[in-house]
Amino acid sequence: MTEVEETLKRIQSHKGVIGTMVINAEGIPIRTTLDNSTTVQYAGLLHQLTMKAKSTVRDIDPQNDLTFLRIRSKKHEIMVAPGNRTCRFLLKML
Repeated sequence: MTEVEETLKRIQSHKGVIGTMVINAEGIPIRTTLDNSTTVQYAGLLHQLTMKAKSTVRDIDPQNDLTFLRIRSKKHEIMVAPGNRTCRFLLKML
């Protein structure tokens, strides 16, 4: 098992975690623990939001970059760790 797979498995085992997802730079899911329709919906919407957040951070300070995005509602929490080639999402039930 690769280091990435081990990390995703460890994260998935935490209490309250509903699923994890890795998408590529174009917003296409590479790896997911969620069902297909949920994966497609979350990947598309979160990719757009992440790109807008990255753009906003760069507009404020061109020397800066988005390293982590946390979205929290009353029921769920989504954590996004954008990278150069991939983006990792974690969906957690609160």
